Amino acid sequence: MSEIYHNPLSTPDDLAGFRMEGDGATSFPQGRLRLESRRPASDGQAANLVLWCPEEFPAEVRIEWEFWPIREPGLAIMFFHARGRNGEDLFDTPPRTGPYEQYHHGDIDAYHVSYFRRMWASERALHTCNLRKSHGFHLVAQGADPLPGVMDADGPYTVRVEVKGGAVSFSINDLVSFRWEDDGSIGGSPLAGGKIGFRQMAPLIGEYANLRVSRH
Repeated sequence: MSEIYHNPLSTPDDLAGFRMEGDGATSFPQGRLRLESRRPASDGQAANLVLWCPEEFPAEVRIEWEFWPIREPGLAIMFFHARGRNGEDLFDTPPRTGPYEQYHHGDIDAYHVSYFRRMWASERALHTCNLRKSHGFHLVAQGADPLPGVMDADGPYTVRVEVKGGAVSFSINDLVSFRWEDDGSIGGSPLAGGKIGFRQMAPLIGEYANLRVSRH
């Protein structure tokens, strides 16, 4: 396995080329990327955001980053293998503005794993990580989320997505949450690479560092 991308996410210069969709704000008060919405959670889906990395990545990869939850409630998601529905570069599709439906029933295909799901009482009562395949909002895998709430959080937590041979696995601090093999029976053929992006649901504030991508 060889590393093909590393971004410390420690200064504004590290976000050169990144694209924000939605009314989001970035800052670096602790020398790592702090991501939050500029809008109140009462604005609903219009308050949510996605920050896209500009790089294009291959189908078989390991994606890792460090995560610190700073304020809850809310929800964090990683999009990966994101492209236009006709295979075009994500940045060649019309930009989106944050509402979730634009990402699962819009102009793109992607996998996305939701973790630190703390928006609703039911999510806070039983912490899970969910993998969806879109276009179509297909829930294809689910597993336990070991992350504590903000009050007890002591990061960084190393989050990892791996895709190899059509199999997708997700882990936090080397504890595997789920593994799922995309055989093409749900939502069409396995997705074959593309862009990655961090999504947050307001009013979550999260911090991120050391984004690394390696090729299998």
